[in-house]
Amino acid sequence: MTNDASNHIASALGRIPGSLFVMTSHFEDRTRGVMVSWVQQLSVEPPMVMVALPKGRPIVPLLHDSHAFALCQVSAADKLTQKKFNNGIDAGDNPFEAMDVHRGVTGSPIMSRSLAFLDCELIRHLDVDGDHDIYVGLVRDGKVNIPDDEQVVVRLRENGQHH
Repeated sequence: MTNDASNHIASALGRIPGSLFVMTSHFEDRTRGVMVSWVQQLSVEPPMVMVALPKGRPIVPLLHDSHAFALCQVSAADKLTQKKFNNGIDAGDNPFEAMDVHRGVTGSPIMSRSLAFLDCELIRHLDVDGDHDIYVGLVRDGKVNIPDDEQVVVRLRENGQHH
């Protein structure tokens, strides 16, 4: 593929709207969170979502052990949360220490400062031939936490790259 064709494809992929979420999971004494932006609704009845997660993230074993995850939507203005979950946390550290969180119906951490959340039962993992895997969640609970007058920003990328 030519460099021009590759650039055109990346630009077109970047037009797929996205938003910022912290994907969370908890199993036994381990808790993890990672920033994701490739989240799409997959079904209305039953309600399902899919998340494209880069391979090898520390949250992956918890997803498989707990069979659950939550998606906490993050404000574009919340740079502290973005930095914390983009850079990652050491394996022994609790990423939610000093944050106001509660456990969802699946046991996954829900950040109180999130704009909205979806609490999901993991029903499928697809290992695809690429740098991301797909996780499908059956939505068990969810809520919008923002006031009606606050705007949710939809992110478009200049290219198809993960933030």
